[in-house]
Amino acid sequence: MELKNNLFTDDGWQIYERQFDPEQFVTTGSNYLIGNGYLGYRGTFVEWEADRFVGCNVTDTWDTAEGSEWRELCNVPNGLFTQLFVEGEQLSGFEGETLAFYRQLGLRYGLYEREHTWQGAHHKPVKISVERFASYDNLHLIAMRYQITAEQDTEIVVLTGIDGRVWSLNGEHFKSYRAFEEDGLIAVETVTGEFGIQIDVVEGLAIEGVTPVDRAMVERDKHILRGLTFRLEAGDTLSLFKYMVVYSSNDDPAPCERALADARAALATGYEALKAAHMAHWDRIWNISDIEIGGNLEVQAITRFNLYHATIATPAHAKLPIGARGLSCQVYQGAAFWDQETFNMPMFLYTRPEVARNLVEYRYDTLPGARKKARDLGYYGAFYAWTSGKTGEELFPDYFFTDVLTGRKLHNHFNSWQIHISPDIVYALWLYYEVAGDWEFMLDYGAEIAFEVAQFLVSRIHFKKDKHRYELIRLLGPDEYHENVDNNVYTMYLAKFAFEKALIIFRRMATENPEQLDALLAKIGIDRSATEDWQDIVDLIYLPQPDPETKLIEQFDGFFQLEDVTPAELRARLLHPEEYWGWPNGVAVEAQVLKQADVLQLFALLDIFPPDVMRANYEYYEPRTEHGSSLSPSVHALIATKAGLHDAAYRYFMEASTIDLYNMSKKVMSGGSFLGGIHTAACGGVWLMLVRGFAGFEVHGDRLRFNPVLPATWTSLSFALTFRYNVLRITITPDTLQLSSDEGNPAPVHVLVGEQEVVVAPGQRVAVTI
Repeated sequence: MELKNNLFTDDGWQIYERQFDPEQFVTTGSNYLIGNGYLGYRGTFVEWEADRFVGCNVTDTWDTAEGSEWRELCNVPNGLFTQLFVEGEQLSGFEGETLAFYRQLGLRYGLYEREHTWQGAHHKPVKISVERFASYDNLHLIAMRYQITAEQDTEIVVLTGIDGRVWSLNGEHFKSYRAFEEDGLIAVETVTGEFGIQIDVVEGLAIEGVTPVDRAMVERDKHILRGLTFRLEAGDTLSLFKYMVVYSSNDDPAPCERALADARAALATGYEALKAAHMAHWDRIWNISDIEIGGNLEVQAITRFNLYHATIATPAHAKLPIGARGLSCQVYQGAAFWDQETFNMPMFLYTRPEVARNLVEYRYDTLPGARKKARDLGYYGAFYAWTSGKTGEELFPDYFFTDVLTGRKLHNHFNSWQIHISPDIVYALWLYYEVAGDWEFMLDYGAEIAFEVAQFLVSRIHFKKDKHRYELIRLLGPDEYHENVDNNVYTMYLAKFAFEKALIIFRRMATENPEQLDALLAKIGIDRSATEDWQDIVDLIYLPQPDPETKLIEQFDGFFQLEDVTPAELRARLLHPEEYWGWPNGVAVEAQVLKQADVLQLFALLDIFPPDVMRANYEYYEPRTEHGSSLSPSVHALIATKAGLHDAAYRYFMEASTIDLYNMSKKVMSGGSFLGGIHTAACGGVWLMLVRGFAGFEVHGDRLRFNPVLPATWTSLSFALTFRYNVLRITITPDTLQLSSDEGNPAPVHVLVGEQEVVVAPGQRVAVTI
């Protein structure tokens, strides 16, 4: 089936292109990414170098680039680098003649494939076939098969090895390079400038089919390469098997030795056996994570594309963050934002809860950084970083955007005023507890987070004596165009949620675990009287309410008094297309035009508003939203579904789910900053739109609820959910919802379908008319 943007699919398990579009090599470098949560290798040609955005981004390598204020993940030397010269002429997608081309990303097993028939001025065509994967069996390994088939008798030279000249977005990270050869393996060892992280990339090579007539080692300009000359007869196929292994000193105290050992093991095991082991891991992932859509092959491919990228962006092996661009590039530093908890985590919470637990435990591990940030800004408790790496200290600079009209940096307050990040984390830990029913987790991790966030909010909130209420002032909500606002509705409701959950945890601990409670309070330096403040704030916090007549909720104090103008009208006022729209002097600051709608984002998290309120606010805020964030369309799709606006829901679903695949991202530049790469939260948003939106899935205490509405072109929607260690498999058709409980489930599951309640026992299948 032909899709859009030069793409095709056969059965929804792959995307591929039949011709190379040189104008899209930046986009396709991200879209054809392979990865495994430890590393991500961009979908570029192995013949390319740093100037074409080749990158292998590795997690847990945060370091500040030389002469920069940016601490980001490192791109490491490229151990797959391979260049082919045919009769002295270099194969290229940009020069010579491409006679046939095919590039595919196999979504089922994370297999990158490329077939490229090419000839130069010599008119001796060669066909190269490339396959590679980032192993899920050994996260440190990328394996590649590179085959060359000659149509005529031809002499070729292959330069293959490690290219140490990496693409780095914000400057050089390595203060030293050491290239060496050991027992047939080649390696590049680097050391980072800030923290002295040692990173070793080792390459092993096996040759089959044709024997080289000449060999030489080539070391130049941070490259260590094998120069191999072959004489191919017509019809000959030469196969090169390359094994790239990456370790850092954050992974192992002896990274070089580990990398060398793994490369030797890969050579001994062989490509096909390594691929089979890798594929077995993917089979297990898809068994619980796949979402099947009947009746629309385009949507099926789009869905799996997003689920695939959401999976490979996530460091399931460790307690580390999901980067806002995953491991597709260094944009946003490989760091977590608030959308990790609100967009990325739900997919894992209901499919692979152990991964969700890792994400919450990551926030526990970064409590010291959150406490430090609060202290640095004059507060106490835990104020989590807007941009968080390994330690939880704030990674983002105060000056991010540049005024493109004056060249001066703009001071944004994402770090200091966007305080909703802390209650967002309480929302996530409570969601995990609600779904897993894991009180031990709460005792060991969740309670400390919840109490420290409550204390931070106590130190940040203001009591207005004249109004006899608590307010939060000088805020920045998810709508980042409006800074320095008071009583942002999203922040106010999430703050109350955080206080309420802290009180629930405290009171249960006081009854059931009093000694652990006393030990925790002593550890964090508060006493039991702290709950008096928490309860007082819950009772008196100001929560903007729907207007009795219009049902509208004001996004923040004074929002309705701003100029009421459309995004299109504002865009026409720009003096430069890359102007930043927000603080301090952007075109949206004094207007009712939003980057994303905070009221709708609130509806997406808290199921406390009726459909008529959601509909009224959707209809008001939607035409005023500029969608400057990739998060915005999926929230609009979700709320449109809940509000009964099904055409709008489907339109926004398609927009949100194709941001990367169809290159629909509104901006890759804003305020002079490059913002490309895979939008991992948007990928997580696809799961939310499908499961919480079209399937109408919610959790109500110990019951699951479904109110499904399928788009008109779909014949079915099938997915699996994990709830309190029970696995349910759900299939929705236009008139039936089928539930199947896995044989090994520990308990019956109570399910509401509309107003009908059913109990599904382990091993049972139930069908309910809808």
